[in-house]
Amino acid sequence: MDVIATARELGKAIQQDERFIRMMAAQQANDEDEQLQKLIGDFNLKRVDLNSEINKTERDQEKVAKLNEEIKNLYNEIMVNPSMAAFNTAKNEMDAMVEYIMEILRGSISGDNPDLIQEPQAGCSGSCSTCGGCH
Repeated sequence: MDVIATARELGKAIQQDERFIRMMAAQQANDEDEQLQKLIGDFNLKRVDLNSEINKTERDQEKVAKLNEEIKNLYNEIMVNPSMAAFNTAKNEMDAMVEYIMEILRGSISGDNPDLIQEPQAGCSGSCSTCGGCH
């Protein structure tokens, strides 16, 4: 069995999975959402302004505070945008699937039976070094 060929087949299967398809559709919807793109552009410009002000030798603390508040407000607007909310949901589902795949690979490399590796519990980082145990 060619491991690289199998990995390529896994990649193709991932791209056919409904979670991947939903995430890609949500990403495209984000790209086409003019209101969201404007908010993201404004957010990025405010971040540039903030970095510029912070790097001044004599920075204006009031301006820094105002820019921080504006950035926070723009971020909140971005995150409640329906397109962004749908994307985040789809991305979280995709991330959970990828984490499970990685858990299977990590376990397999450690000698565990791949068929017995369970999906990580909610909140599991995938790193067993700080975990009380799920086995």
